Formats: sequence, C-alpha cells, structure tokens
Amino acid sequence: MSEHGLPPQLLTELDSPVRETRLAGVDELARLAYGADLATAAAARAILTRLTGDDSRSVAAAAATALERTSVRLEPDSVDFGQVAAGTPRLLADVLVTGPPLAFASAAVTVSGPGLRAVLIGRRLRIEWQPRTAWLDGSVTVRGHAGWADVRVTGQVEAATSDVEALLESAGDSGYLPEGRVTVLSPPPPPRRRLGATSLVAGLTALFVLGGVGVAVALTRDQPVLRTEAAPGTLPSVAATPPADPATTAATGAAPAPAAVARVPLAARVVSVAKPAVTGTIRVGAEPEGVAVSPDGRTIYVANQNSRFLSIVDARTRQVTPVRLRNTPRFVTVSRDGALVYVSMYEKDKTGSGMAVVSAADRKVVRYVATGQQPYALAVAPDGRVWVPIHSQRKVEVYEPGKKSPDAQVTVPPNPHAVAFSAPLQRAFTANHESNALSIIDTHTDRLLASVPVSKAPHSVAVAPDGRTVLVAGYEADTADLIDAVTMRRIGPIRVGDMPQSVAFAADGAHAYVVNEGDDTVSVLDGRTGKVTATVAVGGSPRTIAVAPDGRWAYVSNGHDDTISVLRVGE
Repeated sequence: MSEHGLPPQLLTELDSPVRETRLAGVDELARLAYGADLATAAAARAILTRLTGDDSRSVAAAAATALERTSVRLEPDSVDFGQVAAGTPRLLADVLVTGPPLAFASAAVTVSGPGLRAVLIGRRLRIEWQPRTAWLDGSVTVRGHAGWADVRVTGQVEAATSDVEALLESAGDSGYLPEGRVTVLSPPPPPRRRLGATSLVAGLTALFVLGGVGVAVALTRDQPVLRTEAAPGTLPSVAATPPADPATTAATGAAPAPAAVARVPLAARVVSVAKPAVTGTIRVGAEPEGVAVSPDGRTIYVANQNSRFLSIVDARTRQVTPVRLRNTPRFVTVSRDGALVYVSMYEKDKTGSGMAVVSAADRKVVRYVATGQQPYALAVAPDGRVWVPIHSQRKVEVYEPGKKSPDAQVTVPPNPHAVAFSAPLQRAFTANHESNALSIIDTHTDRLLASVPVSKAPHSVAVAPDGRTVLVAGYEADTADLIDAVTMRRIGPIRVGDMPQSVAFAADGAHAYVVNEGDDTVSVLDGRTGKVTATVAVGGSPRTIAVAPDGRWAYVSNGHDDTISVLRVGE
C-alpha cells in the first residue's frame, strides 16, 4: 500500500494523462470510499475531492458524482411536526441515516432552531422539539468524514382560543385575516435501496398521508401519543388511533385516551407562475440595496445604502421600523431560525467595513464584527455559518454564529460579489466580478475546488432548491447563465435585460428571476431551460430580489425610488 493507504497501481492510474484511465480510477475510488476500511475510505474521498477540479470535465463530474454517492444521507430530508397544541412538552421524530461506514465514524450532530435537540442512535437520527416559540423553522446537521447532510425541521404551535378571537376581532367588518406563518417543504428523496417490504410500505404510506413530509411522533408528559417501534435501520411507521367515545368512557370508567396531535402541513405546496404580477410597493429607506425575508415570511429586511438604517418591514401591515447602524448597510441575510439578521457594511471610501448582527426579536444590534475590506452579499450556509464575500481582498470569510473572527478564509479570484450553496453537493459558489468566473468551494473542507468561466462581470449567484442548478448574472454582458452544479455544463448565455444585478430561484425551482438594474425590469426564466417567460416592470434602478420561503411573494429593492416592489410569484 502507498503512503495514502491506497494501492500504488490506483494512484498511477489517477496520474495518467489518459482521461479514460482516470475515469476508471474514479470508479475504484468510489468503491473504496464505501468500504469498511475507514482510513482507506477517507483517503479515497480526499482524492475524489481533488479530482472534482480535474482538467477533464468528465473526470471532474464523475468525481463529484462519486462523492455524492458516498456521502452521508438523511431520509427524509425534512420533518414537519405540524400544528401542535399549546403546552405540548416535547415531540420526537426519527430520521434514517444512510451512507458508507465512514459516514458513522466520529459523526457530529448540530442543531439550529429554538427548542431543538438531536442525537445519533446507530443509523437513526432522533430529533426532539420542545415548543418554546409559536413557530419553528430550524435544521439538524450530521457532519463527519463522509461529508454532511441536514434535515429541515418545522412546526407550529396552535393559537389559543383567545388569540383566535382577538384575530377575528382585528379583522373587523372587512373580513380580512392576515396570512399565517407558512413554510414550503421539499418532498423526501426516493429510497435508494430496499429497506424491507413491510417497513418500506409503512414508511411510504405514512409519508403520503402526511403530505410528503417527514414522520413525527408526539409525546405528552413523556408518554407516546402516536408511536410504532420500527426495526433498527428502518423508517418508523405511524398507526392511526381513533378518538375515544365519551359515552363509552363514562360507562366503563376507563381513562380517556390521550388526544392525538394533528399532523397538518404548514402550507400547501405553492406553484410558481410564469408571469408574476406587481401587487404594490413599500417605501423604505434611502437607496435600498440588499433584501432578505425571514423564515416565516412575515418580515422583510432592507439594507439602505444611502443612509445608516436597516428597514424592518412587516409583510402584512407594511409598517416599517428603522434600526440605526454605525456604518452604511449594503446587504442583508437572516439566520436559519430567523433569530438573527446579518448586515454587511462599508463606506464609499471602504472604511467602516464590518458586519452588524441584529436581534430579530428586539430589533437591536447585539454586536458588530470587523471584517475584511468591502464585505458584499453575505449569506448563511445550511450549517448555520455566515459566509461573507470580501470584495476588495479576493476572499470569502466564514464565521461561526456568535464569533467575532472568521472560522475560515477561502481565497477566490477577484472580486467576489455573492455566495450561494448546494446542500446536497456540499458546495458553495461565488460570483467573481473582475474574473468572469464562478468559483466552487467544498463546504466541508472550506477549500477552493475550481473556477469556471461565465458571462462578463458576474454580480450575483443563486442555487436552485434541489441544489443541482446554479444561476449567475452577467452584469456587463446583459445575460445570465444556468449551470449544472455537477457537470458544470452551461445553458446560455441567456439574453435578459440591461445590467442584470441580482438573481434568485422560485421556491419550487420551476422559475428563476433576474433583476435588471439598467432597464427597471425583472426577467423571469424557466428554471430548467432558461427560456424567458416574462419581463416584469418594477421600480427605478432595481438592485436585489428576495423570494419568501412560502413561494408566494418576492420583493425587489428599487434604489432610485426608495421603495421595494411586491411581486406575486406563486399560487
């Protein structure tokens, strides 16, 4: 064996100038990465990671596919606890963990969300929610030597009767009720191998009954309300328990059965439309730039770059609350649980560069973080870390929540404008304005893997909800590019409007949006083919677009008008 723990003959194949020989070596690496020898498996994955930057696109794509195939997986990838009664002490859900033996070696579990806990028990990830807030939109991440995967966890506490009465009273004669907290969940991926006929049918039946989301079980006073013990390594099934008959209970004297918690999805699936419509505008601060929406869709955050105010907008009432910052805000993003808001700041002379951390509940700055010079369109990764592109220093700084110094720094080509993530592929993508390049970063190792050419002056980047398609805006080319995140095959350039500044995907991935600063429009694209399906007029000098998690609304900042346009993008 070589010093890498791999057969010398294999290493010779991987160094071959012949593409077909290297492709054969990739197949062998994938086999070893799935093996029981952990040291060999780790070495195989390390070389596969390196090969994703191979000069041959077919070798790079094969290596990326092999990495994905040998990574840890969680099935399903979302759990919805539904609407639960106020006062419920805790709820449990089990998720199946799959992958090679390496996936379970030194695996660590982290959670993001109020009242969430999780523990890995063999091949089951047990998730516990102790409802402390009215809603939950968090995540649980399993990270180890075979990459990482996460589960989106949602839930909602039912309003008390008095709250409902107050809500009805507030509607008055108009009969108008504010929209509730809604969240769209992606369906779980299909099983990749046979789990046993009985458990598979039961698991799939439960998933369809619950509207395509994860299975959850509720506990009241630490006693199970709905629960069926499943064999190790299988998804738990759900057995329905009919409600007790009050008359029978009274006659027999038996204690009533505990009431089952309703499993109601937080929202019906929203379908994006090919021709969105502007339904109104909201006046905010001076020259709005960055826009973000809270996980529950009820709050819009706007960075106003001609003032020192962050505008906090109630999406229903459209009331605006300003939060003063010590420097000029540029771009904004929100933590996965909605508790914190991160704002990048710098002045025209690039002084005052930093990041403000704002409490969403208190609407106050909790701390300032000094960053590199000219922090740009920052974003929160699936694992909760904050990635900040540093425009003037050709790097991306990565911050753990609560830390004032970067956990990692990734050097990229000049000058990074924006960052977006593919959770399934464990990749980050940066749009590098001066280099006409899209950079690909391994989010497990925080290493630059490769950079690929795109249209001139890429300003913004977005990743489709399934993590497999990347959209890039070419500011000086008046075009956009759709790129396969695995093969790096490009669809485009796609002609859009003048000076495309910002991009985003619809919540269902069927459409994408390009904000054109030069002609005051938004181009709507088919998310698969890139065909322009509509051009929507918005305000003057539009800058950034943010799509609400429920998929119904999108918000565009208009720099010249000091407004944001409200678009109906889904139904």
